Amino acid sequence: MKLYNLKDNSEQVSFAQAVKQGLGRQQGLFFPQDLPEFSRDEINQLLKLDFVTRSSRILSAFIGDEIPAEQLAERVKTAFAFPAPVVEVENDVASLELYHGPTLAFKDFGGRFMAQMLTQVAGNEPVTILTATSGDTGAAVAHAFYRLNNVRVVILYPEGKISPLQEKLFCTLGENIHTVAVKDDFDACQALVKQAFDDEELKKAVHLNSANSINISRLLAQICYYFEAVSQIAEDKREQLVISVPSGNFGDLTAGLLAKAMGLPVKRFIAATNVNDTVPRYLENGKWLPHQTVATLSNAMDVSQPNNWPRIEELFQRKGWSLSELAHGAVTDEVTKETVRELDKKGYLSEPHAAVAYHVLRNQLQAGEYGLFLGTAHPAKFKESVEAILNKTLPLPQALAERAELPLLSHYLPADFSQLRDFLMKVANK
Repeated sequence: MKLYNLKDNSEQVSFAQAVKQGLGRQQGLFFPQDLPEFSRDEINQLLKLDFVTRSSRILSAFIGDEIPAEQLAERVKTAFAFPAPVVEVENDVASLELYHGPTLAFKDFGGRFMAQMLTQVAGNEPVTILTATSGDTGAAVAHAFYRLNNVRVVILYPEGKISPLQEKLFCTLGENIHTVAVKDDFDACQALVKQAFDDEELKKAVHLNSANSINISRLLAQICYYFEAVSQIAEDKREQLVISVPSGNFGDLTAGLLAKAMGLPVKRFIAATNVNDTVPRYLENGKWLPHQTVATLSNAMDVSQPNNWPRIEELFQRKGWSLSELAHGAVTDEVTKETVRELDKKGYLSEPHAAVAYHVLRNQLQAGEYGLFLGTAHPAKFKESVEAILNKTLPLPQALAERAELPLLSHYLPADFSQLRDFLMKVANK
């Protein structure tokens, strides 16, 4: 598999290099040179397979012979050891529940597959994973890499801006997992990660890698659950399928659009955001004008400068698609609360991120279409806000209950790169 740097097309790397590097020169994202396409017959045959077998073939189409098919299948089996069920909410709308993994969020798919791929390609070389999280990435990455040999993980998150239970899930592990609460917002955390990757001396000294959705292995893993979703939808509804994706860093939507580019029958995608609406505004007026990030109930989407957007623009250009055709919508916290209550009355317990996606979908779904919205995290991960909205108590799933009372092991730093640099060097030299 060959990939090129979106900021410097002359930098071309293999899949293994892209997994190990994370980012290219000038903080450029890697993008596949070849975009595999399946015929309609091949798609139909793929949709008849089980999740792991199908996913192995999809990933093989990208990775090629860099990883032998049998080894890749074993890695996929280890990574995707939990389901992604489609649950009907109304006659014409269903939820794709992506929170049945160990950290109760969709990030488990990408995090665990990346851990498997890095283990596959890194050998005995020590690696420092540096990533920023607005909530769920941290837990998924921490648990995916916990106690893996030769891997140190440093996770930055905005202090006081993720839910207490999200924090407990990954800031109580210790050992090779180092968590840092940054006294700023998520965009500042991402900026620190980018600065670290721009520091060539630091990169070499600590063998730096990223597990954000900027890493190509995480992105490819996410393509697979869109195929899994369509496989569970009745054949007569597939041609009219509309998928609404709650969007922050836009990795999930990028993966869905790549699935569509491969031939998966999806009529259209909807980019659903909260009031951090840089992309919806850009699609409306053609001006990229990020505002200051605003804290919302759907905190994992509190991103004003989404990292994956250049990949979406590249894909649209490569496919000859028009960005004007990308459906979109932004939702306030008040509407999010109303939507969580609305879904509860329909008998479906949801949380703010899924509620944003459902609201925009419900508003834009046309007669004869079938809607699917992504449930990206278990409602109990947002226990405080969901309980306040619904005025009822949510039971804690075991994965959360067993960590809820453990002490936080986080370090606390300002958004200052020199202090982060010192911290990374200390972690690497332990």
